[in-house]
This record gives sequence, structure tokens and C-alpha cells, in this order.
Amino acid sequence: MLKKITLALLFSVSIFAQKQARIVEDFNKNWNFKLGDYPEAVNANFNVSDWRMLQLPHDWSIEGAFDKEAKTKQAQGFLPAGKGWYRKVFTIPANWKSKTISIEFDGVFKNSEVFINGKSLGMRPNGYISFGYDLSPYLNYGQTNTIAVKVDNDAQPNSRWYTGSGIYRNVRLVASEKLHVAKWGTFVTTPEVSSAQAKVHFEVTIDNDNASAKEFKLVTSIVDDKNVEVAKMTSTEKIGAKTSEKKIHDLEVKQPRLWNTENPYLYKVITKVYEKSKLVDNYETPLGFRYFNFDSEKGFSLNGVPTKIKGVCLHHDNGALGAVENIHAVRRKLTLMKEMGANAIRMSHNPHSLEMMQLCDEMGFIVQDEAFDVWKKKKVTNDYHKDWDAWHKQDLEDFIKRDRNHPSVMMWSIGNEIREQFDSTGIAITRELAKIVKSLDTTRPVTSALTENVIEKNFIYQSGALDLLGFNYKHEDYKDFPTKFKGQKILASESVSALETRGHYDQSDVIKAWPTKHGAPFDGNADWTVSAYDQVKSYWGATHEENWKTIKSQDFMAGTFIWTGFDYIGEPDPYPFPARSSYFGIVDLAGLPKDVYYMYQSEWSNKTVLHILPHWNWKKDQEINVWAYYNNTDEVELFLNGKSLCKKSKQKDDLHISWKVKFEPGTLKAVSRKNGKVVLEKEIRTAGEAAKLDLKADKTTIKNDTYDLVYVTVSMLDKDGNLVPNAMDLVNFEVTGGGKLVGVDNGYQANLESFKANSCKLFNGKCIAIIQSNGKKEKIQLKATAGNLQASVIEVKVQ
Repeated sequence: MLKKITLALLFSVSIFAQKQARIVEDFNKNWNFKLGDYPEAVNANFNVSDWRMLQLPHDWSIEGAFDKEAKTKQAQGFLPAGKGWYRKVFTIPANWKSKTISIEFDGVFKNSEVFINGKSLGMRPNGYISFGYDLSPYLNYGQTNTIAVKVDNDAQPNSRWYTGSGIYRNVRLVASEKLHVAKWGTFVTTPEVSSAQAKVHFEVTIDNDNASAKEFKLVTSIVDDKNVEVAKMTSTEKIGAKTSEKKIHDLEVKQPRLWNTENPYLYKVITKVYEKSKLVDNYETPLGFRYFNFDSEKGFSLNGVPTKIKGVCLHHDNGALGAVENIHAVRRKLTLMKEMGANAIRMSHNPHSLEMMQLCDEMGFIVQDEAFDVWKKKKVTNDYHKDWDAWHKQDLEDFIKRDRNHPSVMMWSIGNEIREQFDSTGIAITRELAKIVKSLDTTRPVTSALTENVIEKNFIYQSGALDLLGFNYKHEDYKDFPTKFKGQKILASESVSALETRGHYDQSDVIKAWPTKHGAPFDGNADWTVSAYDQVKSYWGATHEENWKTIKSQDFMAGTFIWTGFDYIGEPDPYPFPARSSYFGIVDLAGLPKDVYYMYQSEWSNKTVLHILPHWNWKKDQEINVWAYYNNTDEVELFLNGKSLCKKSKQKDDLHISWKVKFEPGTLKAVSRKNGKVVLEKEIRTAGEAAKLDLKADKTTIKNDTYDLVYVTVSMLDKDGNLVPNAMDLVNFEVTGGGKLVGVDNGYQANLESFKANSCKLFNGKCIAIIQSNGKKEKIQLKATAGNLQASVIEVKVQ
């Protein structure tokens, strides 16, 4: 019998011990997997003795070797794709025969086909869409069952970024009585919200899989974050046999606490269905009370408060984990963005995971939820354009139904840089997609990320179907938008595309990295790096400072989404192989911040910031550019070995200050002051020879659940504890106890070593190791060694 667990990461359902009628079971464990095509695997007697046993979520691409000749090409990081099969044998209790039993997949990339006991349940081409199937008619109750999943990611290239391959998101089994809430069957809206009261409109679709009509009691309760009931409605309803019907409850909550980006207060709507006195289903829906507005002159406001959207675009990969979705990896990613001061996330360019949506609700991010990167006109040979005609309507409907209850979602994007904006077919398709969205949700604006701001050339705009205009890049044109797009609400849906490599600082007057125009010859650094000073930008983009100066000075702009918050696998343009991941992130692929992170922190957050760069290991008398990001102070004074190099303050719209300093070894010190009083001091010292490895874990305890992660940052220090900024030593890892090593990375965009190795070279003094719970309740010990240095050890407790 399957092991029942409570999944905190599920929004649609909740288990409250034995009182609950709906059963949700983790279906991730004990799958067999093998690369290749094995159609006979659907049969019960198929031999899987040479197949691998694993736990989902799983991405087989991230386990492969980087290959210059890979069919995925540069856009997907030169990693393998192909075909693979998953297979699992399980038993269903005999007394479940009276239930409706379904399986839910949060995401399979791509072209999945699911079989139960040899019967095909269907296929789903789109690798980002959540879907499910009713297993009930095909199960052997009280006996073994065989489920098999074919995944076909062989036709390449099919994406402009890394997708991963396989069942890379969570899978669960859901058992309910024949009378139950339908999949994604609730929709909660708040037509009136104030601090005094809020009206709640709640729609719930009930499925009756019974052969007879039913009378039932429907109970809707709203509870606060302490599970205290604040509103309730009960009604007696009827439903016909083998039908689905929508029921409506309207409730009122007095003095609601409002959801915002700083205090994201969440309620829950709990639905209970009773036949006579028997509870036959329970279902949980997230609820956040908030109201927002986009204005053509004043930009964006949340709960009546003018709020600039300070957002980042994120792709779905989790660095060294690849496409594998893990709530702990997502939380780390969003925590870094939150601490930087970001208040918004654009889900680029496809539906993201349930975990991502949940955490944006909980942590207070405004979300632009995006459906498609391509419509009928292709961007690469085998992308979604091949599936558009047959699948776009269902994919879009399922996307909206799954995500429309999340209070963090405040806009629906129907496309990114869609090629139909350049011909008249864009008019009809835009209107069709907007109509689909509005049929399911009228509470949020429909937008699309546009690249063309010449009205006559932009047919998506000409459709008149967009509520909110999103523009990618061309920040220098924004000043003309109030006149050109009079009365329109406008957002910078994608901006910047600047490039940096963490910890690398070019001192030449000629900054190399990117061609000046499309097709121009590449003339970048020979080691595939880009200077970490905010000076390098794509020919279509801007530096971080250029873009933010523009956005912050124009009230009509609702805000911006920076490309990107994190480096991501794939799209390392313009660098050719061996570069295999992007340079656009504010944070590198390993989750280590680049220097520009602190520019944003000084502008976007309430933290008092003083950050100086670069490191202080150079040649004698070499002239070095020293930059400082700071805020909440009047001036910064720079000292070298105790000697003042003068005080400086930002002028006009400056976002940093700088000095030209001739290098001499010692201590570079910055002191910020306000009204003559010292606020912060920061020092960078010249490092000596490598002496020891420093290990720092992001938490001291993990759960014994086979999912929890701990991220360990490894730094090379000299004997005095200074980071050795040019250390590139190979670090070997050994993990014992209740954990296993599941990923390593150093953030270097041209690192061709496997993310799954037991070792990792330091890059500019740092790398990371990712440890996952392995199910043993034993203390985890990570041992790191480098050359002849004494081994360093860190321990993590397991709960």
C-alpha cells in the first residue's frame, strides 16, 4: 500500500489527518527509469532488472555530458535530450473500488504518454503544463498495477533555453469519493476589498461520478493563518448523475488583513461536501485580500499605495539540479531575490511549478504569469508551433484554471516576443487568446511582451485585446510612450540583458564581450568571462543602471522585469562552446550574487547598503577602478592602508561612485557617513596564499524526508581568513550519514564539468555543494578537500 504523506507544497488539496475524505499520496518514489524507447514496458511482465530505480522529480538531461555536437545546441546548454521511459508497480487497496482515483503530473518534458495496465490514458505535448488522468476504470483493486510513462524529447532543437527532460515536477495520486470537487474546481474572487470588509465570491465545480443523482450539503469556510474561521456559508444542493455542476457561495469577511509584498497575509477557503452526515470531500483554496490597479499616468498601485514593480524574469531551471523542481531550491532562489529588494517575478516564458506559485504567495511577490513563448510561427525547428493548433486552447485554459486562485498573480501574459506581432495574423490570435483568458478570469489584465513599439508594425497591439502593454527593451523610447500610446497602461516586461561573470573585473579601457550588432564578429575574453562591472550590455539592451534610471524617473511606467534574476542553463550568447549558460543574471547559476546585486539592494530594499568592488589582489601600481554602491548616507570615504583617497557622493541620478586607485597590497576600506556620523564600514584585504577551505551551510538542520536540501558555500581563504579571489583549486567532496550529494557548481558560465560530479573547481574563490536528505535519520557530514590542504568538515543535523 502506498505511503500517505502530507504535502505542504500543494495548494489544491490539504490533508487534515483522518477527518479528511480526500486522500493525496506522494507518488514520486520507487520508479524505474531507462533512457531509450521501450514500448513493451507497458506490459505487467516486462523485465526492468537493468533499469535504474529513482525518486521523482527527475531530469535526465542534467545528468549528461556537455557535447558541442548535441542536438539541443547552444540554446539548451549542449546537454543531451532523447527519449526515456518511467515505470512503477503499485497496489491499490481493495476498499478504494468505490472511489474516483486520479494521477496528477505537475510537469513532464515533453510529449508524454501515460499508460495504466497497458491502457493509454492520453498524451500531452506541452512540457510545462500540469495535467492528470482518471485511473479508476483501469485499476486492479487489491492487486498490483503497472503505470508507465513515455517521454519523448528527441526532436531538437525545441526551445530557446534549457528545458530538461523527464518527469521533472511532482506526481501524486488523489483518491476521493464519487461525489467530489473537480480538478482545479474552485475559483475565488474578491469583488470588494477594503480594510473594513471584503466580499468573497466563491465558485466551486462539483463532479458526480455516481450513476444516480445526489443531494448534498456544501460548506464553505474561510480561515485565517491560524485556522480560525472568519466566515462560513452552508447550502443544500442537488446534482444529476454523471454530471459536473458549478455552485456559488458569496461570503463577507470583516476587517480583513490585506496581502501585500511586505506582509503577504494569506487566508484559506475550505470546501467540504457532505452526503447526509458523511464528509465525502474536502478541498482547500488559497485566498489573499488585495486590490491593485494599473494606471496610464501613475503606474501601478497595490491596495491603493503607489508601488513600482521591481521585478526579475526567471527561467524554470534550478541551476545544478537542472529542471528538477524542489521547493527548497525555489525558496532559496526567491529568498535571494527578496533580500535584494525585488517585489515581482515574471514566469519566463511558460507556466512554472506549483511550488513557485505557492512561495510567491507566501513570500509576497507580484507575479506576471506567462503562457507561451511561441504561437503558430516557429522560433526554432521543433518548438511549440507544431502543437499550437491542436493544444493551445486546452493548455491555456488549464494554465489559467490552475493558477487563478493565487493572490500573487496580477497579470496574465499570453506570449513573449511573439512573431505574429509582425503580421496581421496576430490580430485574430491575440483576440482569441484574450477571450479564452477572460472566459475564465476577468479580475486580472491580459498582457503580452512586445518588441515592436512602432504601432503600424505591431499587430498584437492593433488587436486592441491587451489591457496592459508590456515592452521588452528599448528603454530610450519609453519617454515617448505617453504620447504614442495615449491612455495605455505600460510595463517594461523585459529589460536590461546586461552581462557579468561573478568576480571577474576587466581593467582595460576597451570592454570586450558582445558584438555591437547582430552577426558582428565575436571579440570577447579568451577565458569566456565578462567583466563584473556594470558596463557590458547586449546590443538590444541596457546596463542595469541605464534601465533603472529610466524606470524610476517615469511615473507612468508600472515597473520593470530585469532579464534576469539568475543566470540559467543555455543561451550563453554571444559566447560559443564551451560557454553553456547565460551571463544575464544578477546572481550566478550557483546562487552566488554578482556585484550588481548590491546596486539593486541599495535602490530597491530598505536595507542600508555599502558594497565595494573589486577584490584587492592586483599587480603593483596597476590602476584599478574601485566602485561603491551605497544608500541612506551622505558620502563614502575610501582609504588605502589608512590613507584617505577622498570622499565622494552620488551626483544627480548616479547609482554608484568610483575612484581610480593605483594598487598597493594591503587594506582597501570604505566608510559611509550621514551627518558626519559613521554608518557602515567595509574592508577588502589583499589575500595571501590559499590556506583553508571555509564551508558555510544555508541551514543547520534538514528534514528526514528525502526532499529537503542544504546548500553549502565553499570558499578558499588565506591564513587570515581573507577570500582568495583567484583560487581555482579542485575541491573533492564526500558526504556521509543522512544525506547525498545532488549537485555542484561554481557559477562559471563555461564550466564543462558535470553538475553531478563529486568534485568541483573553485571559480574566483568559490563553489557550492548541494546535499539532499536520503531518508536516514543520521547526522550529515560533508568533507571537502583540496590539494594538500587540511580537510574541512561541516555537519548538518537531520530531524
